[in-house]
Amino acid sequence: MPDTWRVRDLSLVALPGEMFLVTSCDSLGAIGAKELDVVKVTGEFVGRGITRVPLMEILATGAEPVAVYNTLAVEMTPYGEEIIRGMTAEIAGAGIDPGLVLNGSTEENVPTRQTGVGVVVLGLAAKKDLLLGTAVRDDLIVVFGLPKVGHEVAEGGPDDPEVAHPSLIRDLMQKGYVHELLPVGSKGILYECGELARTARLYFQLQAGVTLDVHKSAGPATCLLAAIPREVLPVLQKEKWQVPWQVIGSLD
Repeated sequence: MPDTWRVRDLSLVALPGEMFLVTSCDSLGAIGAKELDVVKVTGEFVGRGITRVPLMEILATGAEPVAVYNTLAVEMTPYGEEIIRGMTAEIAGAGIDPGLVLNGSTEENVPTRQTGVGVVVLGLAAKKDLLLGTAVRDDLIVVFGLPKVGHEVAEGGPDDPEVAHPSLIRDLMQKGYVHELLPVGSKGILYECGELARTARLYFQLQAGVTLDVHKSAGPATCLLAAIPREVLPVLQKEKWQVPWQVIGSLD
């Protein structure tokens, strides 16, 4: 059996040639256009939101997504097709060909009255490219995007300029100075800062004067943590970013 282990919400499998298979997943329920859905949004919005989280988690590790599987607990026509259109758009927005990576299944045996969706994303990475536990002492922790959840996410739409997107991870990776990235989910910014620090065997220090709600759920990864060298901050300040950002602490 190959070596397998978990890092935070990710599962990794060691492959020959110092390569790794990295997997991530997410689920969604009662959000959509069905009769019993609590938060009403379009099927396309559902597809984009549910794909964004595991896609960002895989990209943030330095892995390249090679497969995206949807498990839709709804019919294919017409609702499932709407969700898949959203998934396709989100994958394409990350610079990936959906025709090569997207597959899945729908519920065709019984009628459904509420939306239920699952997504699994698989990525491949060379050992040298993995950004897991690579943050270092004295790194600054920067939050890109704002934590939003539920109706806030629905009101902002899939292209909300205040939330993180997969393309932001691509941009940060290309800068060459980011030590580690971590999308923030339902447990909030402070929790994920602690997880990032723990993975690197360090401690997180929250700085005074932070204006973000660090305990609030960030829903479908509406914000992103970046660990950067302290000396890079002036460079960061000169860049034009897609979303709001602020330094919230450091690693010790």
